[in-house]
Amino acid sequence: MKTQRIIAAIGGLALTLLAAQTQAAEIKVLSSTAMKTALEEFGPQFEKATGNKVAFTIGPAAVLKKQIDQGAVFDVAILTTPLTDSLAGEGKVDTTRIAIAHAGIGVAIQKGAPKPDISTAEAFKRALLNAKSVGLSAAGASGVYLKTLFEKLGITDELKPKLKLLQGAAGEAAANGEV
Repeated sequence: MKTQRIIAAIGGLALTLLAAQTQAAEIKVLSSTAMKTALEEFGPQFEKATGNKVAFTIGPAAVLKKQIDQGAVFDVAILTTPLTDSLAGEGKVDTTRIAIAHAGIGVAIQKGAPKPDISTAEAFKRALLNAKSVGLSAAGASGVYLKTLFEKLGITDELKPKLKLLQGAAGEAAANGEV
């Protein structure tokens, strides 16, 4: 929770600066899923404090890239560094880039379920192999990373029957019992 507050404060500052520059009645923000919780928390606070409206489009990075490629209109993009650099190279975003957060990969389980031991690489590997199902983002940066990690752990083939590619957030899928 403390990390989310820090991210929200930094993101709020960034949007405040943007609003001061643009005097926009509505600020259109494209953001990868990693920032969803923080944006949902500080978005209404920002709107109340500034009188500006914020319209968030939140989704996996690859989905947002496709929207940008198709001409999506936006004022701010909160994306992964490689994607931002790629879009800047294509001239689709301004080359000004400010790091506002670092998001790691996490493990989500349904509330009340026993917490798996993930304290070591071997324990993490066992937890994955013992899981009934494993969900990962179909189009997000975390999904790409996890596929590579599964290969490094040598468990890709064993996990295939358990893998579920998710369109939404993995945490939400775990919470509602989907994975």
